[in-house]
Amino acid sequence: MPTGSIALAVDTSERVSDIRNIAVIAHVDHGKTTLVDGLLKQSHTFRDNEAAMSQTLIMDSNDQERERGITILAKNTAVIYKGVKINIVDTPGHADFGGEVERTLQMTDGALLIIDAKEGPMPQTKFVLKKALELGLRPIVVINKIDKFDAQIDKVLRDTADLFLDLATDAAQLEFPVYYAIGRDGKAWDSAPTAEQLSTDTDLTPIFDAILEHIPAPVVAHDQPFQMLVTALDWDNFQGKYAIGKITRGIAKPGLAVTIGTPDEWRDTAKIDRVYNTHGLKRLQVEVAQSGDIVAITGLKNCRIGDTVADAVSPEALPTLQIAEPTLKMAISANTSPFVGQDGTQLTSQKIYERIIKELEVNVSLKMSPGENNEYILWGRGELHLSVFVESLRREGFEMQISKPQVVTKMIDGVLQEPVEELTVDVKSDYASPVTGEIGKRKGIMLSQSENNDGTTRLMFEIPTRGLLGLRNLLLTISRGTATMNSLYLRFEPVSGDIPKMRNGVLIASEGGKAVSYGLNNAQQRGNTFINPQTAVYEGMIVGLHARDNDLEVNVTKEKKQTNVRAAGTDDAITLTPPIMFSLEQSIDFLEDDELLEATPKSLRLRKKILNSSLRAKSKK
Repeated sequence: MPTGSIALAVDTSERVSDIRNIAVIAHVDHGKTTLVDGLLKQSHTFRDNEAAMSQTLIMDSNDQERERGITILAKNTAVIYKGVKINIVDTPGHADFGGEVERTLQMTDGALLIIDAKEGPMPQTKFVLKKALELGLRPIVVINKIDKFDAQIDKVLRDTADLFLDLATDAAQLEFPVYYAIGRDGKAWDSAPTAEQLSTDTDLTPIFDAILEHIPAPVVAHDQPFQMLVTALDWDNFQGKYAIGKITRGIAKPGLAVTIGTPDEWRDTAKIDRVYNTHGLKRLQVEVAQSGDIVAITGLKNCRIGDTVADAVSPEALPTLQIAEPTLKMAISANTSPFVGQDGTQLTSQKIYERIIKELEVNVSLKMSPGENNEYILWGRGELHLSVFVESLRREGFEMQISKPQVVTKMIDGVLQEPVEELTVDVKSDYASPVTGEIGKRKGIMLSQSENNDGTTRLMFEIPTRGLLGLRNLLLTISRGTATMNSLYLRFEPVSGDIPKMRNGVLIASEGGKAVSYGLNNAQQRGNTFINPQTAVYEGMIVGLHARDNDLEVNVTKEKKQTNVRAAGTDDAITLTPPIMFSLEQSIDFLEDDELLEATPKSLRLRKKILNSSLRAKSKK
């Protein structure tokens, strides 16, 4: 039985029939948020003239979520169907945000497992299903995107059954209901539809009915002392902090005296100020909320994710949340480049520290420790997990510098060990061999190779996490942009030896100023450049990738000397190769140990840690 749905050994415990709590889980881009859109719209949660009825990805309200096309933060909503309130938790699909999945599953009693009809079970599918089964949640499998021309429904079903066989904790979990959907169109079937049926006018009624039929109602004990596990926090400018969770027992109402803490200690007492239920995208204040429901409570200023909020008279603590440990760390500090203060407003180490502390309250997978020279070490689940936080800081006006991510290692029984991950690569079959060779150089061990219906090959490996650093950019280059990769943390194993440096050296600006076409043209004779003409540069700034494995200083500000013979406008004829432009993740992925990324609200600049050429040379002796 899941931690968040504890069946109390009291005679008054029962299941309520008018509530269902369900999580929507999937690998990234398998269509779960789109399916939630359909559930919200078809349950008549919104009026026909409300803006949400014409929106897509309604639950992805965060700017980065919409821009990246992924869910980052778990969110809950609620709909009414046949008089039953269905609390729906939309969870992230990317492995880097697995902590969001782990904590929010605690609020539910079942899960909709969405699987792409073409891709089938992927690494994150395995992760989320494993967590759901360990908590005793009842899953409903939804094979989505069945209208794809290369859908392979039978194979996906077999692979899904194999996945359940690998992960099930008891025999009962090997039986699971299966439904079929085109989430984009808001259509679902309880059996695989024919080609003719795909075009018929239908809706998501089979999914709604499946939730009522297969997902158990929560176990409740209304007349027992209040108890709730805090699984999420939220804020607004009016009510302050909201503590969000499922009421395990008792009732929540304004004025109730509660104690806040963990099994180890009760830290604080408070009184509930207001209680809110969710309907659609709105929080609605209620006078009383009963056990089994998911609520948001105000007045608990000192509560944390993982705390139990319990009746002050007879408090009992629930087991705290268990979140998988970080696998990567990187240093972040205040910007020290010559361009500091040009873009941002938050410039000091103290401001960065205060913002990290605030983030730690809600981002349960993120950790922090002090570093050297006013640095802070951020510990996270992957490069994307860390970069999303960095991007948030940029948008809030922060300037900072970031070091190359390092893999987290630890001593186990006197042996230095490192994280190992399962890596899945889908790539155009022509490039399968060079991709396999590159991963082999990084200590990757092939587990399987299979051909997909669309001319691509699926490669699966076990690989040390440090072998993944810088790999994504390299595979995109090798495969001419056709490779996609996904990974899943497996375990810690003894360190497997050195991985050779895979990246060439860099082109370093030898002087400050503005880059000009003549200087950039000379640099492009030595490698690939990262900047356009008129870009401001400083000494020690990285302006390109060298064609060789050593670093090279270049003067990109150098203009061609004028002569009496050559007209002044002759430089206009210079044709430059377009520069390579890195995203934030690609920039972080690019770094070596002696380099930093300068990240500001408007700019991303790669640089050497030591900017001065002479000092940099002395440090290498």
